[in-house]
Amino acid sequence: MKAIVFFSKFETPVYSILRIVTGFLFLWHGSQKLFGFPPSGHPTPLYIVIIGGTIEFFGGLMVMAGFKTRWAAFLCSGEMAYAYWFVHATNNILPLRNGGEMAIIYCFLFLFIVTRGSGAFSIDSLLGKKR
Repeated sequence: MKAIVFFSKFETPVYSILRIVTGFLFLWHGSQKLFGFPPSGHPTPLYIVIIGGTIEFFGGLMVMAGFKTRWAAFLCSGEMAYAYWFVHATNNILPLRNGGEMAIIYCFLFLFIVTRGSGAFSIDSLLGKKR
């Protein structure tokens, strides 16, 4: 039990790492849509390129940097909920069968970030904004 309690002192930096890594990984989905890098290898409808790519790139960048984090994460979470229900779930309701696992994981990760805020190591904390 002491080993588990030991890890609790790392909660703040680990949360910041989770936020940074999540934003970093997400922005590459937007980069792929907006700039074609890295190449995706499959066609994407224009509305997804414009709307999804913008939310993913700039939302991911904002979450990673911890700038206006709650708002950015809220938009990212909503986009992933939309992606699951209107793209993946139309093929099959089960995530394992429809390829929507990442959409669900991102949706709930961003929802957690909305509730938790930017945390330490963020532009918001440097500006003295409520984290």
